[in-house]
Amino acid sequence: MSHKPIRKAVFPVAGLGTRFLPATKAIPKELLPIVDRPLIQYAVDEAREAGIEQMIFVTGRGKTAIVEHFDVAYELEDTMSERGKDLGVLDSSRFTPGDIITVRQQVPLGLGHAIWCARAIVGNEPFAIFLPDELMIGDTSGSGAGTGCMKQMVDAYADVGGNLISVLEVPEDEVSSYGVIDPGKTKGALTEVKGLVEKPPIAQAPSNKIISGRYILQPEVMRTLEGQGKGAGGEIQLTDAMAKMIGTQPFHAVTFAGRRFDCGNKLGFVEATLALALEREDMGAEVRAMAQRLLG
Repeated sequence: MSHKPIRKAVFPVAGLGTRFLPATKAIPKELLPIVDRPLIQYAVDEAREAGIEQMIFVTGRGKTAIVEHFDVAYELEDTMSERGKDLGVLDSSRFTPGDIITVRQQVPLGLGHAIWCARAIVGNEPFAIFLPDELMIGDTSGSGAGTGCMKQMVDAYADVGGNLISVLEVPEDEVSSYGVIDPGKTKGALTEVKGLVEKPPIAQAPSNKIISGRYILQPEVMRTLEGQGKGAGGEIQLTDAMAKMIGTQPFHAVTFAGRRFDCGNKLGFVEATLALALEREDMGAEVRAMAQRLLG
């Protein structure tokens, strides 16, 4: 059975980034670099790898620099060309006009509300969601070496359709910090989702599989969000809307083969920077020596 392709992705990037102040006073958190690529670039590259063509940024006031990053920078490129510098370093930030679209979330009413703000652009198509704070790096040791999280999900979607979420297994004492799935049948990396629980007490957690910032959803979720009241924290929760769709459409979780870095907090951001720097051919050895020197 063929399923409508996933051509569009929504990136909720309206947050104020208060955990990273004062760095984020004038610069969007999503543009803070992990080594030499902005955080948002990793998510967009992951989307492109999965065959997604149109990127929808749900932004807020002061976030125009995110769009500037994916625009042509004439002065920069002219100067680099004149000096004989390689422009290839800018390739990942180039986009065809019309493939980057922005929508304003004028009031911070939660993730569900941010997604709903993109309803007119998503239209009647299935779509992906990326939470850029969660940096997902594909496992380089397996047969699909380095395959990104969304590519793994799109491949699974081709088989089962419906709605999918990315999950990771965490130690049981950490489950109460996350959204957790109530699992059904499992086949390889795919697990049927019978329910979703937001931040359950450890004793009541139905599994240790946490939702990890990547989604493929059918457009009906927009209709569900339309009339949904506020949930936990006085916000419109995406998890609540997804839970209502379980049982009406296929719903599966894909256990991501790879690593997740929570770059929404400073420790996770530093960890990601170190981990990726250590793996770089052009600097890994020097970074390792530097770390040993600092620890010595």
